[in-house]
Amino acid sequence: MNIFDIFIAYVSWGDGGKKRPMLILEKQGNVVFVFNVTTQYENKSEAVRAKYFKINDWRQVGLARQSYVDTNTIRDLPTEALEGKPIIGALSESDVKRLLDFLS
Repeated sequence: MNIFDIFIAYVSWGDGGKKRPMLILEKQGNVVFVFNVTTQYENKSEAVRAKYFKINDWRQVGLARQSYVDTNTIRDLPTEALEGKPIIGALSESDVKRLLDFLS
């Protein structure tokens, strides 16, 4: 797995969870830092939406619908948690540049 790859993982919370795409942001030793990728945008508050990065080339990445990188929370996962997880694609060069600009 590489930086800016998007993979599918099961994310759990409380009494439930679901499979969701995640974007690899950085790898440090045995830890991978990721952002959630979501299609939920319209019903979020303006403050939350301000931290959502729109993926322009979502079809090229392999996503089924218009998607956003949720930059509100960085998750850290042990690298072994990603073993065997399907990679669906990687951000396009133009989306990588835009994301880096968005984050700075």
